[in-house]
Amino acid sequence: MKNTINRIVIVGGGTAGWLSAGIIAAEHFMGEKSSSSDHNFHLVLIESPDIPTIGVGEGTWPSMRSTLKKIGISETDFIRECSASFKQGTEFHNWVHGKDDTYTHPFTVPHNFNETNLAPHWQQLREKVNFANAVNPQSALFDKQLAPKNIATPEYSFHVNYGYHLDAGKFANLLRQHCVETLGVEHISANMTAINSVENGDISSISTDTHGDIQGDLFIDCSGSKALLLGEHYGVPLVSKSQFLFNNCALATQIPYQNSEDPIQSATLSTAQAVGWIWDIGLPTRRGVGHIYSSDYTTEERARSELLKYIAATASEDAAANATIRKITFDPGHREKFWHKNCVAIGMSSGFIEPLEASALVLVELSAAMIAEQLPANRKIMDLVAKRFNEKFLYRWDRIVDFLKLHYVLTQRTDSQYWIDNCDPSSIPESLQELMDIWQYQSPWHRDNYHVDEMFPSASFQYILYGMDFKTQLDPRFKRTDREAADKAMGLFMENAKRTEQLVSSMPTNRELINKIYKYGFQKI
Repeated sequence: MKNTINRIVIVGGGTAGWLSAGIIAAEHFMGEKSSSSDHNFHLVLIESPDIPTIGVGEGTWPSMRSTLKKIGISETDFIRECSASFKQGTEFHNWVHGKDDTYTHPFTVPHNFNETNLAPHWQQLREKVNFANAVNPQSALFDKQLAPKNIATPEYSFHVNYGYHLDAGKFANLLRQHCVETLGVEHISANMTAINSVENGDISSISTDTHGDIQGDLFIDCSGSKALLLGEHYGVPLVSKSQFLFNNCALATQIPYQNSEDPIQSATLSTAQAVGWIWDIGLPTRRGVGHIYSSDYTTEERARSELLKYIAATASEDAAANATIRKITFDPGHREKFWHKNCVAIGMSSGFIEPLEASALVLVELSAAMIAEQLPANRKIMDLVAKRFNEKFLYRWDRIVDFLKLHYVLTQRTDSQYWIDNCDPSSIPESLQELMDIWQYQSPWHRDNYHVDEMFPSASFQYILYGMDFKTQLDPRFKRTDREAADKAMGLFMENAKRTEQLVSSMPTNRELINKIYKYGFQKI
């Protein structure tokens, strides 16, 4: 057909650009082994040699395992080339009371979660054991910096669910090499000088300083927060979410280990501060540490002081004194729509909230996957696909806002106006408030999901709610449930305790496993 969509142009590299390229190219394989060359599908990525990537996003969800596998990247190569380590969830410090409190959000769902909701049964045990430990072995692995698998476990398989911590710059480089050499993506290193349109408003080509005009049928904007195509060219506005989520600044640095064999954390550490929180991500060669905060409630100097104090306490005074700190500012929010005409934004071009729960990279994965799977056959139906895409991702962004805000509204901290205002009803999305009203009387479970591919499973809401000491009043009817159900639940708690003991005694540390991967590599599936 005359208007067949067979030439995609991605503007911008970095993790968002190259991950998108890999996902789409793998779906419409363009390498030498391709058997579908008759459709002349072609993917071009234009990357400026003069614009550095931000390179701060270092945490992924477990979904990255299936993404890398589908793209065709070996897990052994990925871990070696990207200084990657294993992330099993997030460990939160001082979010509840402000001092000496800890809870976890593990990636593995509670034991027997598909069939049994253990949360109501745990309510009667809450004074004896915290929720995550009662239903899941993963928090015990966090505590000892243990790995989610061993060297005999095949690539991408696991004993407990996991994602990754990684060096974002190295990850982009690996993706670039794989996309170009294996998947047939054309890489053009050039600066964009103009955006050329046709009468209906579609983009027809991108003019560059060294490669002339690059023609395309669909253009993907991965140009970062500037959103050169969707934002600057088309004027699609950013919808601010600062009324719900206050943070708009980050101070980021990299801290070396004192000893090459120091433990590598197997969870992202998130430590709440007077304003905002500090992230701490363990890689094999260093830690990525940063302070996310709101400039409306504190100054850069105070935030920097808190960050340096944290580094001195968790590394050394010398590490704090020698830290090179970058400041990043952002307006928390997302585009009013993400696909307009023949242009779709992915990554920071589409929006950014904050790094809590590492939702940035998974949005790239989901966006690219939907484009790859539902790539319009021709221009005639592109607007229908765009409409569906916009509806899907507006919903997903709303769910991200709800889930991240949940971490703040459950706090009992009153030591600063920041925490007090986070609990103000006017700062809570109506959709989240409705859920919290329901959860006073029934625990989250499958009924809370509207879609089969929800951003956050109900298990994640359980971990945050009960980790932060939320109270669900047991329905009197629940207390009259039959003895068989209660006995089954107690049996599941005991099974989890036994499996926890087995895993803690058999799993290597993160450091031990990564050293073995460097030396031997994983078994191939």
